[in-house]
Amino acid sequence: MGFLDRIFGKQPKEEETMTKEKLTIGIILGSTRQGRVSPQVGEWVKEIADKRGDVNYEIVDIADFKLPFLGEGDAPGIAAWNEKLATLDGFVFIVQEYNHSITGALKNALDLAREAWNDKAAGIVSYGSTGGARAAEHLRGICGELKIADVRVHPTLSLFTDFENGTDFKPQSLHLDNVNAMLDEVAAWSGALKTLREKR
Repeated sequence: MGFLDRIFGKQPKEEETMTKEKLTIGIILGSTRQGRVSPQVGEWVKEIADKRGDVNYEIVDIADFKLPFLGEGDAPGIAAWNEKLATLDGFVFIVQEYNHSITGALKNALDLAREAWNDKAAGIVSYGSTGGARAAEHLRGICGELKIADVRVHPTLSLFTDFENGTDFKPQSLHLDNVNAMLDEVAAWSGALKTLREKR
């Protein structure tokens, strides 16, 4: 409220006095295989994100939904998957590179929803022998088709320097700034796109 508003008793609008509701961002684990390391990476990202206090973050594990392959019938997990995505304002994809692309499990999960992805933002954290960069580039193309706005900053983790024996995740400290910069962009874009969705 400005100086003159205080003098003349003008009251702030109701929406200005309400506490802004926090966004909810899902950290999506992109692998379902036995022995996967994506839960370690996802928990690391969530730990960094939770310290920020600006947004609510939660781990969303594709494996929990037991999704069928696209076209193989309607399993209860498909509805539950879409319902979960609908509650989220944005995403951080934990992406591992397989044969220069994303996992079949992640591609299938992306294909089993549509409107629930639309007009939301996403960040990508990838890993692999080349930091998972090629998988991330494939994912960006899919995001465009699903009307997901992927942000520019992209932390890349190396199997050679950020994992011991390819299984124990021990990230280099240099990644911290990149993860926070990515989260800054995801939070800002998610907030802007939520306003767009509310106008539909």
